[in-house]
Amino acid sequence: MMNVDEVATMVEVEEEPAKRKKIVPGKTVNSSKWRAIWEKIIEIFFFLCASTAVISVIVITIYIFAQGTPAILKIGPLKFVLGKLWRPEAEIFGVLPMIIGSIYATLGAIIIGVPIGIFTAIFLSELAPGWLIKIVRPAVELLAGIPSVIYGFFGLVIIVPLIEDKLNVSAGNSLLAASIILGIMILPTVVSISEAAIRAVPQSYKEGSLAMGASHIQTIFKVILPAARSGILAAVVLGIGRAVGETMAVILVAGNAPMMPKALTGPIRTLTANIAIEMGYAYGLHREALFGSGVILFIFIMMLNIILNVSTYKAGE
Repeated sequence: MMNVDEVATMVEVEEEPAKRKKIVPGKTVNSSKWRAIWEKIIEIFFFLCASTAVISVIVITIYIFAQGTPAILKIGPLKFVLGKLWRPEAEIFGVLPMIIGSIYATLGAIIIGVPIGIFTAIFLSELAPGWLIKIVRPAVELLAGIPSVIYGFFGLVIIVPLIEDKLNVSAGNSLLAASIILGIMILPTVVSISEAAIRAVPQSYKEGSLAMGASHIQTIFKVILPAARSGILAAVVLGIGRAVGETMAVILVAGNAPMMPKALTGPIRTLTANIAIEMGYAYGLHREALFGSGVILFIFIMMLNIILNVSTYKAGE
């Protein structure tokens, strides 16, 4: 038999959990409510961050077209795009030489930079020993951090005199110099993304090829590169974007003559260089025509990205 004190103690012990059960649910509900509110705030913040890029593109697009379209219409779209003369003092504005110059410089950069970049990526991902990777990869990544004006200065004091000396030309500021510098500048992008694409190829592909009797080099070119082609094309796309948009380095080595390119050793002027060189002192129709050059550059880059992205998508399939 239990006495009265023992019974009272048991009742108190049973009542305490009951009291806690009545209090804890309320706290849990409040905690869950505040957590849900806080998570919603974070979601909204992330959405605003994600919207920044889209809003920026929309605002820039509207501003460029609003500033440049009136000049294109005033000059005449065909006359502006296909005109071969750029003489602001006579109010003659034809951007065809700059369009061709931009295309040629970009093609030169692709011819020089893309093969070197892809082969470097193959070397780093498949052939290089670990100690050498620790040297080459940081060196390649360091190229991405060098300011474009330094590239331009390097081209001006090294590449340009070298072209003058070896090719026996009076001026080394040329399409060739611009292509070499741009080819070097796109290397970090091409190498990094191509290496990541190659390393993403399943190991079973390589093992299966080697098991069938293929050599390592045959496996790289017959199995690994085709499997990684979508990533490699993406690297090329980003490299082209870097080459097309580059300004300062090109200004220092290209010669900047607003004329149709006639030879590798001849001077060129790109669309970006044209805007950067003349915007500081332009006014009136001249200034509007420079914004019109920006419109043409914008359309050119968009068309290029669409074409290359479609190619990348088809390659991925």
